[in-house]
Amino acid sequence: MKTQQRTRRWTPRAVMMITIGLGVAVTAACSTLGRATFKEPGVQLREFTITGLGLTGGSVDVMLQVHNPNGYKLDALKMTYQVDVDSIKLGDGELDGRFVVPEKDSAIVRLPIRFTYAGLGAAGRSMLNAGTINYRVRGDFTVATPIGNFTRPYDQRGRYSSVAGNR
Repeated sequence: MKTQQRTRRWTPRAVMMITIGLGVAVTAACSTLGRATFKEPGVQLREFTITGLGLTGGSVDVMLQVHNPNGYKLDALKMTYQVDVDSIKLGDGELDGRFVVPEKDSAIVRLPIRFTYAGLGAAGRSMLNAGTINYRVRGDFTVATPIGNFTRPYDQRGRYSSVAGNR
């Protein structure tokens, strides 16, 4: 008795479906691995400068130092922010300009903020009386990396001194 071997022929459609399936699986695995190795950027207030005053409020530029602990550059596509001083909201917004933070390095980012005198009053009193203010900067980054785009929150607190700078 002779055994008959059957040869399976793959249709072009079957080969295409298997290729697409494998591509989706590899992409999902790389994305999961990338998210696990992504380290959150650090944010620290460096200085602020009053850029305008009016009858009801004004504007201030807040300079943040953004540190990238990753081994690749971060290309920031978007950044939202809220700045609080002594637990009172100074202002918030969205940075519409892109910025790049080199690998294992830092970059200074300028955040323009409009404020009212009511919101700035407590911070001003604290700065005049003690020479320092407590601050909180929070929001989220959307960054492009070699392993995909990530949107991650950040939330940093600190104490700013008019004499010594950030602590």
